[in-house]
Amino acid sequence: MPSRVLVVDDALFMRHMIKNILSEMGHEVVGEAADGEEACRLYDQLKPDITTMDLVMPNVGGLDALKRIREKDPNAKVVVISALDQRQPLMDALKHGAADYVVKPFEKDRVEEAIKRVIAG
Repeated sequence: MPSRVLVVDDALFMRHMIKNILSEMGHEVVGEAADGEEACRLYDQLKPDITTMDLVMPNVGGLDALKRIREKDPNAKVVVISALDQRQPLMDALKHGAADYVVKPFEKDRVEEAIKRVIAG
């Protein structure tokens, strides 16, 4: 069943890459955000089924956005997509409720696998 997804990353090319993977899987990307502040606002407006979240972004970072989203919606499904050198923030994200994570640079099938796993519960 197709999911509605919010894609959050400060890099436009990364948002497009993730959006293309999700679209090929049959999911609908309902919004894109370039920082955590915008992500929280769009999450409240769009109520996506899944959110992909970069951790290192300007203004409000991904970990803070994840915490804010999960405070408002404890059932929020967030897949963190971040660089390998962000090991501690990745662990913190999982501790604060991230459903899965993907390490950049990533293979397309790793993103697909994480999304499928989150959908399956």
